[in-house]
Amino acid sequence: MTPFHLHNKTILVTGASSGIGQQIAKSICEMGGNVIITGRNNDRLQSTFNNLKGTNNKIVADLLNKNELNELIDQLPALDGIVHCAGLVQPFPIKFLSEEKINETFLTNYNIQVLLMAAITRQKKINKNASIVFISSISAAHPHKGGALYSGSKAAIESFSKVVALEFYPLSIRSNCIAPAMVKTPMYEYAEKGASKETLDEHVKKYPLGVGTVEDVANTAIFLLSDASKWITGTIITLDGGFLLGGI
Repeated sequence: MTPFHLHNKTILVTGASSGIGQQIAKSICEMGGNVIITGRNNDRLQSTFNNLKGTNNKIVADLLNKNELNELIDQLPALDGIVHCAGLVQPFPIKFLSEEKINETFLTNYNIQVLLMAAITRQKKINKNASIVFISSISAAHPHKGGALYSGSKAAIESFSKVVALEFYPLSIRSNCIAPAMVKTPMYEYAEKGASKETLDEHVKKYPLGVGTVEDVANTAIFLLSDASKWITGTIITLDGGFLLGGI
C-alpha cells in the first residue's frame, strides 16, 4: 500500500473554520484520516464539519481561554498528528506598535500553539510516530514593511517547531513547518479589496507559477502527516511558486 495515505490516523486541526485549516481538514478526510477540528466561530466551524467525509469531531474552543483549552485536551483521544493553522495577520508600521498589538498577534500566532503542545504532552495525548505540522509563512525569513509582528511570530513558531523535533524524536514524533507565500484565502480576498488592482496585479506577476491555493498547502500537509515523510523532521518547506527565485 502507498505510504501517502492517512488511514487509521486521527489528526487535530486548529483554525479549521476557514482558509488553509478548512482545506487541510477536508483533505485529511479524503486521504482516509479522521479529524478533530477546532475553532472559535461555531457557525464557520459547522460549515467545515458539514463538508467532511467519514467519522469526525468538532470542538468549539477559544484556545486563548484556559478553561476551554483544558476542556479541549480532556476531550481529545490519542493523536497521530496535529496541524496548527490558527493565525492572525495584522500589518502595522513600527511607529504604531504597542504592547497590546504585540500581545494580540503573539497570543494567536505563537502562545496558543506552544501551550496546546505543552498540554497535549502533559496529558500524553500524542502517539508514537505522530507528525506535528505548523503553518508558518515566508515572511518569517523574508520580512516585509509593516510585518514586524507577523514575521516575528512566524519566526518564533519555526524555532519552536525545531525544539519540538529535538525533544520528541525519541518517540519518532516529527515536527515540521510549511511556509507559504501568497495563497488565495479569505485574507487574499480582503487584500484584493484593500489594494488597487494595479498594485495587486504587479505583485502577482512576481509568482512564476502563479499565486498558491489552499489545496497546494493542504497537499504538503498531507505528505508531512503521512508515513511517506517519516524521515523528515525539523524542516521548513517553502511554498512560493518561484516567488523567492527573483529575476524570472
